[in-house]
Amino acid sequence: MDPQVYTQHASAQSVDTNKVLRNTYLLLSMTLVFSALTAGASMAMNLSHSAALIMMLASLAIVWFVLPRVANSAMGLPVVFLFTGLLGASLGPMLNHYLALPNGSSIVMQALGGTAAIFLSLSAYVTTTKKDFSFMGGFLFAGLMVVIVGAIGAMIASWGFGVDVSAFSLAISAAVVLLMSGFILFDTSRIVNGGETNYIMATVGLYLTIYNLFTSLLHLIGAMDE
Repeated sequence: MDPQVYTQHASAQSVDTNKVLRNTYLLLSMTLVFSALTAGASMAMNLSHSAALIMMLASLAIVWFVLPRVANSAMGLPVVFLFTGLLGASLGPMLNHYLALPNGSSIVMQALGGTAAIFLSLSAYVTTTKKDFSFMGGFLFAGLMVVIVGAIGAMIASWGFGVDVSAFSLAISAAVVLLMSGFILFDTSRIVNGGETNYIMATVGLYLTIYNLFTSLLHLIGAMDE
């Protein structure tokens, strides 16, 4: 290949990658703010846990069945905001629970601060070094499956047999924090290195990582503060 043509191709690819990264972070910021608003509304309305569960299931149905079909169309953005708005609203009962604790405000702020620190530091590392973390994909997927199976098993043991799984639940939350940290490296690396070219799908991936990271940290910090 002509060196000049190769240079032009590499430059164009770099511009495209930077555009995807910029659009992803912009949309991610907007969806996080929107989620905070819907979470606040949910808290003010004192949303029930059953309603929150329905919203969470609806948001998962959207991201699994609807979003992949509209991610490349004009409907992609409204669907993303619908998804993140529902998931944000589903946090209302959980946040009300922790804020009702004696040191509740501090617990929530520590979880928010920890989530921001982990996400920003890991994202900055990848965008600065441009290191490829695609090799982590298989390990992260396997770890996620183990965590999901463990969480389902804990729910069955707790609800069906009345077994105290609080210690196991904390272990799962700690595992989720580690997994989500890995996913931040993996997802950001895919954007930076051209593996993900759709900023809507990239935003959803990072949003879910931040959501799970926050809820897991909230669980861990809340347990340590009790």
